[in-house]
Amino acid sequence: MSGSPAPVASKFSTIRLGSTANNDLPVNKLFRALIENNGSDLHLQVGKPAILRARGDLKALNMPPITEEQMKELCLPMLDERNKEIFFTTGGADYAHVVEHKGETWRFRVNMFIQTGKMGMVSRKVERSIPNFEGLYLPPIMQDLCIYDQGMVLLAGVTGSGKSTTIASMLDWINHNYGKHILTIEDPVEFVYTPDKSLINQREIGPDVSDFHTAMKHAVRQDPDIMLVGEMRDRETFETAMHAAETGHLVYGTIHASSAPSTIGRILDLFPQSMHNALRSSMGFNMKAIVAQKLLKTIVDKPKRVPICEIMLFTGIVKKLILEHEDEKLPAAMRIGKADGMQQFNDSLHHFLKLEYISRADAFEISPNAEELKMMLKGIDVKSSGIL
Repeated sequence: MSGSPAPVASKFSTIRLGSTANNDLPVNKLFRALIENNGSDLHLQVGKPAILRARGDLKALNMPPITEEQMKELCLPMLDERNKEIFFTTGGADYAHVVEHKGETWRFRVNMFIQTGKMGMVSRKVERSIPNFEGLYLPPIMQDLCIYDQGMVLLAGVTGSGKSTTIASMLDWINHNYGKHILTIEDPVEFVYTPDKSLINQREIGPDVSDFHTAMKHAVRQDPDIMLVGEMRDRETFETAMHAAETGHLVYGTIHASSAPSTIGRILDLFPQSMHNALRSSMGFNMKAIVAQKLLKTIVDKPKRVPICEIMLFTGIVKKLILEHEDEKLPAAMRIGKADGMQQFNDSLHHFLKLEYISRADAFEISPNAEELKMMLKGIDVKSSGIL
């Protein structure tokens, strides 16, 4: 994107930074502007006004550019001693921030970082209520991914693709339908669950436990039925989560990957080549499903965005291909597995195009196979063969 985002007509007139009453942090003025403008993300960069994302677009708030000194005054008071140490040691910190606004409590997931030698911050607003599957416009098969006794279900996608919200919706569905013990290990805690039929414990790295690996070591002694282990960032995280799945727990997690089939390679990349055969065997036995997700802006008032989903269930064919190192055939297996509930990104795009929720231009832009999508829109069924 070239140039600067156009100013947004903030419901706060010109925003002036500075001290506030009752020990309220100056940065909270900007968080409240985000809330008032129904934005999803807040970006702070030295030399620019605060920028928010609303309906997928970046727009600048009506305020002067933030100076380097003002950035320090805005960001540093949000950090506790632990996060200050992490930030100054590593150049970045993730944490949760809570803001009171008009009698309501709002939570934000914050990432503070250094870029070109200056502090910056990006924050994502966490919705206060957890939407259900219908409210998120997710496919019905998502409910089936909540009823396994054990195993692993991964949500794949880039940052901002809605992975955390989808998992929250799944855990909340379990909470309202089953008497399970749900244990989450998060950095930071995003959605706060209200226990219904389930017992729920949420542990946040930092305030509640020193690190992820200590939390996982404790977790197996805490009698969970279901675990949310957050992001699969490294080998040790995945190994620990997979061990929990092998020992009778249902484990949910997220991973940065562009599609469901490519997630297999993404996981393998965390490990040395010598471990790949054993890892493929472990995935074949314990993985239940991989859901890849993207968010796409709509052309209607509601919903504002819809999830474009790809769902790969670990059926016999999928397990066989993974065990035999034939990952390139996984998309074809998904194509012929629609009766089992599998779908590809094009199936999801086709669905929302038929509903007239999204534009053809946007659909073709993010489609992994635009020609195939054109054929689907013409009613031509795309077949696959020769995968066995």
